[in-house]
Amino acid sequence: MYNKRLDIRAPIITQLSRGTGVGWLRVAIVMLLDGLMVTLAWVVADQLGRRTGSFSLLWATENTPGFLLPILTITIGICAASGLYGTDDRRRDFFSLLKSLTLAQSVLLIVGYLYEPEAVISRSTFLLSWLFVLSLVFTERLLLHLAVVYVRSKGMIRQLICLLGEPQDIVRAEKLLGKTRQYDIRDREDISQRTPGIDWSEMIHRLRQKHIDEVFVCSNLSVRDQIFLYWELKTAGIHLRILPVGLELPIQSSEIKMVNGIPTIRFRSPPIIGGDYWLKRAFDIVMASIIVLLASPLFLTLALLIKLDSQGPIFYKQTRVGLKGRHFKVWKFRTMVINAEQLQKELEAKNEMKGGVMFKMKDDPRITRMGKFIRRYSLDEFPQIINVLRGEMSLVGPRPFPLRDVERFSEHHFIRQEVLPGITGLWQVSGRSDVVDFEDVFRLDMTYIQNWSVALDFQILFQTVKVVLAKEGAY
Repeated sequence: MYNKRLDIRAPIITQLSRGTGVGWLRVAIVMLLDGLMVTLAWVVADQLGRRTGSFSLLWATENTPGFLLPILTITIGICAASGLYGTDDRRRDFFSLLKSLTLAQSVLLIVGYLYEPEAVISRSTFLLSWLFVLSLVFTERLLLHLAVVYVRSKGMIRQLICLLGEPQDIVRAEKLLGKTRQYDIRDREDISQRTPGIDWSEMIHRLRQKHIDEVFVCSNLSVRDQIFLYWELKTAGIHLRILPVGLELPIQSSEIKMVNGIPTIRFRSPPIIGGDYWLKRAFDIVMASIIVLLASPLFLTLALLIKLDSQGPIFYKQTRVGLKGRHFKVWKFRTMVINAEQLQKELEAKNEMKGGVMFKMKDDPRITRMGKFIRRYSLDEFPQIINVLRGEMSLVGPRPFPLRDVERFSEHHFIRQEVLPGITGLWQVSGRSDVVDFEDVFRLDMTYIQNWSVALDFQILFQTVKVVLAKEGAY
């Protein structure tokens, strides 16, 4: 029944959303710190780039207005317009920050020359200020992010949330949000026990008592429930967000468009095709060449140790399925006994990977002594640089699977083969062998495919180094 005691359409009773003040304070602090860094950068650049005997144009004089205020207004304004002070992950998007600060510098250059042509700021001052602004603002943002992560790891300044959905979707949402350390899950509401048509008043009353800031919906709701839930939450000052762990929504980036007053979602096609493919290929060739040059002594040392440890070749080549289903030989340092493939048939019953698509076994008796060390640090994958240079693989992408695994694919799994397979990927940096459900592997691969960028490749490569050195999830 509808709660007649509360008119959810009446804006006069709408409360200030919980956490709004904290959000405004956070934005103000970041803006203030950015402003201080921009000011410091320009002051230093002005001192270094000013001509001898000339006066600074940053500060107002009797005859000339100061440029510092316009500099701060334009720089902070462009960053704000780019969403760099928002509440989502975009505020930590350093590539967008680079573009915004560079755009601001270009605008300032034009304004400076048009506004005061007879008192021109030197080109060296503009160049130095751009470099200093980038360096200082990037450093400030990085340190601030690390400080926030540290404080949240201690359980402080976390957002109080409620998860609303089916039990299995709530569990998946908990795992996903738990990795961010940004949220404190104070309430879980099971909608499988909910009677359709009943209003949300009792639940919202509980949420307000627990001081919940935001509700995450992670399962499908009826259209009526969505509308009424949003209205009542808004009236109570609680935000609503959709977390599509249990919803049939594509993973890739999207944009919301209004069609005749109705919100629609327009999804972009997955990248890594056309020009994106050649950009990624060029990136692979350059990075792979650098890795070969720097890591050659390590490769030679491992090759010698493998030869001394056990009988058999140094390298192990296995047929894998790659781009468009093509077969190729993947190169690896040998970490198992010679007859490992024959022995695998006897060990299939001990497979620890759910779904049976991949074969994973923690205490695999086929691994040699040297192989255990090499696998612990994922050094067996290094020879696949050869596959990268030959165009059969990429540095980052979905892992290529053996024929045995591909034969067990479901139909929707084959989309993985529409891109070059990789040496590392989201699966490897998200726990590697700790991920024991192939559907989780598939979801991570699809997330990468549909959100690819050069910046994401860099991020995964750096994260791979961290994971390998920490020996996380390796065996």
